[in-house]
Amino acid sequence: MEVRKLSISWQFLIVLVLILQILSALDFDPYRVLGVSRTASQADIKKAYKKLAREWHPDKNKDPGAEDKFIQISKAYEILSNEEKRSNYDQYGDAGENQGYQKQQQQREYRFRHFHENFYFDESFFHFPFNSERRDSIDEKYLLHFSHYVNEVVPDSFKKPYLIKITSDWCFSCIHIEPVWKEVVQELEELGVGIGVVHAGYERRLAHHLGAHSTPSILGIINGKISFFHNAVVRENLRQFVESLLPGNLVEKVTNKNYVRFLSGWQQENKPHVLLFDQTPIVPLLYKLTAFAYKDYLTFGYVYVGLRGTEEMTRRYNINVYTPTLLIFKEHINKPADVIQARGMKKQIIDDFIAQNKYLLAARLTSQKLFHELCPVKRSHRQRKYCVVLLTAETAKLSKPFEAFLSFALANTQDTVRFVHVYSNRQQEFADTLLPASEAFQGKSVVSILERRNTAGRVVYKTLEDPWTGSESDKFILLGYLDQLRKDPALLSSEAVLPDLTDELAPLFLLRWFYSASDYISDCWDSIFHNNWREMMPLLSLIFSALFILFGTVIVQAFSDSNDERESNPPDKEEAQEKTGKTEPSFTKENSSKIPKKGFVEVTELTDVTYTSNLVRLRPGHMNVVLILSNSTKNSLLQKFALEVYTFTGSSCLHFSFLSLDKHREWLEYLLEFAQDAAPIPNQYDKHFMERDYTGYVLALNGHKKYFCLFKPQKTVEEEEAMGSCSDLDSSLHLGESRGKPSCGLGSRPIKGKLSKLSLWMERLLEGSLQRFYIPSWPELD
Repeated sequence: MEVRKLSISWQFLIVLVLILQILSALDFDPYRVLGVSRTASQADIKKAYKKLAREWHPDKNKDPGAEDKFIQISKAYEILSNEEKRSNYDQYGDAGENQGYQKQQQQREYRFRHFHENFYFDESFFHFPFNSERRDSIDEKYLLHFSHYVNEVVPDSFKKPYLIKITSDWCFSCIHIEPVWKEVVQELEELGVGIGVVHAGYERRLAHHLGAHSTPSILGIINGKISFFHNAVVRENLRQFVESLLPGNLVEKVTNKNYVRFLSGWQQENKPHVLLFDQTPIVPLLYKLTAFAYKDYLTFGYVYVGLRGTEEMTRRYNINVYTPTLLIFKEHINKPADVIQARGMKKQIIDDFIAQNKYLLAARLTSQKLFHELCPVKRSHRQRKYCVVLLTAETAKLSKPFEAFLSFALANTQDTVRFVHVYSNRQQEFADTLLPASEAFQGKSVVSILERRNTAGRVVYKTLEDPWTGSESDKFILLGYLDQLRKDPALLSSEAVLPDLTDELAPLFLLRWFYSASDYISDCWDSIFHNNWREMMPLLSLIFSALFILFGTVIVQAFSDSNDERESNPPDKEEAQEKTGKTEPSFTKENSSKIPKKGFVEVTELTDVTYTSNLVRLRPGHMNVVLILSNSTKNSLLQKFALEVYTFTGSSCLHFSFLSLDKHREWLEYLLEFAQDAAPIPNQYDKHFMERDYTGYVLALNGHKKYFCLFKPQKTVEEEEAMGSCSDLDSSLHLGESRGKPSCGLGSRPIKGKLSKLSLWMERLLEGSLQRFYIPSWPELD
């Protein structure tokens, strides 16, 4: 009876899982989104898409959910308009890239279960962890997705390095390295190294982004930079790999000869200095990782107590050489500000110790970021934070006013008060805002108490009435103000808006450029010796492209010079043209797409050969301006087109082409269907369908963002009157001649007049004020 109940329970559970899977598959149904049946033709799908796209376009529909609805409509049309994706969806319920992989996986699981059920063997006898479900759960804990990697791992890599493994199912080498990987992960994670695992079968986009083309692969990420591990997968090699990711100047070796210089750097660097005394000759990895995490706030040094030349320091600071000791020095180098001593220092203990001593007692405001951290904006009356600011001149040695201010800060340390100082000559605008407009304060130190009210720079403050000399009376007056401030916050009666502080410690532009160039050269050097050819293709392509452009320019220049010499004596016909002042570019029948030297515009024909490079894969920010013409209007329209766009050829992001209406009418008709402001394009049963004249149309195509802007020739008053008897036809499409025949009695119109207002349209195109028509994907140009 119990066995029967158990069997019924399992059957109910299986049915419930199947129902949940079916419901999850029904979350997105492209047929339901477009409102068509599963047997709908492509024409019906396109018609439904056009109708819904016009209705739910965010520019037309102000409903809050219009944008999401429009995205679903576009996604559904993208699936159903592609026969391969539609077939995948009909068979597997999804049109993604992993259909074949999922099908193979299901077949493998079925075969394995069938084999298992027939032979009834013990799982422990035949346990191979090929499938991800049979693997250790340690990988599942660190699985990364693309969004998680971009939004969390990359920003976090500026504080700690990451070690990432690329794995997949049915990977024998992945099984080989799992024991070593598990041991290294447990060790490095305790030290503060980030760990990640990417499954190449399910996260193909992330694996491709990381440049991992084989499994298993191990790579490190630090400061957003990716480095691959190329040695044998053993514990020591992985430790050395993580250590090699860290910069080499994080920790300075300190001895009796340089410790005074090292600790005295607090004034120039505006940072506390940390010293670790230990018996190991090599700097511990935990200490290096801590130094990397807090490199923007503290400077780190290491003292090997077993080395000769460290006795003076150990004796001066009373160091126990048998126990690791961590000291933090601030403004006073004779006595540490804080000390911690423990045999087994853990990461959490060190982090808490460092976090409590991130700033000097009276730190100098050197940047706006540091100002935000030291003097935060008040959040409530109970969380008031006051800043006591000393405005003083910069000196080589500590001045008496600053030393007195520092001693006062040491004796009156509070949670609600922070003491800072500013060099008036370096932050002139900041100092002038707080200084009273009196000559008695010029060139002297001044103390001001302020409280920030918002992030825009608004503060309330109180400046001491007399300059700060550091005398006992000055200290007594300042102490009285701080005591009064606890009871009456209205003491800060003045109000001002402080300008942003300039970053005093930012490197110069040349140094930043040098560092960037050195990093790029090191990346290229590493790629040459370690990366495979697939990863080297972008670099090789860049090199060969540069060489091709260089030598191609030389060859073209050589031929153009020879042509100029031969044309130095122009014929009589050209002299006559110069006398009459004609500047229009002329075209020959042999090559009408080339424009002469005067008023030169490079116009190429858009064909199936140049379609991909000139449109589909056009670089972001670039546009292709395409003129629509026919064989009969080719020469005249190209001449006028060149004159109209000549003034815009200085922009490197514009390309100019022409499209033959006789060859690619169907492609143009498909594109114009998305121009929602135009009248509907007639269907195939319209008797005037093949008579539409699009010559003179100009399209600005943005290949990257998949949209276009449309220029349609404007009619004159005479044409409008002549078109009165043709009101039943599409007025936006009857533009003069239709394939060489007059339309509705309208006389032949000068072809060049069609492009008379093109230059004004080009100006609006560059301004970005033209209407944009978006499409789901570029159609093929047959």
